[in-house]
Amino acid sequence: MEQRVRVLPDDGGVRVIVCMGDFDADTLGPLKTAATAAADGPAVRRIVLDVTDVTFADSSMLNVMILLLRTGRLVLAGTVPAQLGRLLDITQARPLFTTADTIEAARAL
Repeated sequence: MEQRVRVLPDDGGVRVIVCMGDFDADTLGPLKTAATAAADGPAVRRIVLDVTDVTFADSSMLNVMILLLRTGRLVLAGTVPAQLGRLLDITQARPLFTTADTIEAARAL
């Protein structure tokens, strides 16, 4: 699957970043750019990271996720894919992340 990062228009101070494909040190650039812009956005009160279509993630993506987590505004949306779930379990990071079943549910938090 081709790797893509799509940022949806902000709605009520919520920035949604949709991730699709593989994320590793070589392909992380677009996600890092989107994450930095969200974290630095003064009007962004919630950052929603839709991980439903992530097919691979390594520690590079986890690092970006943790940086977003440190803002206190991150919610993961969608079903966490098995491979990303294993990464979160192995690193014991899963309990750190607030999750919602859908983007709409994440926006409402």
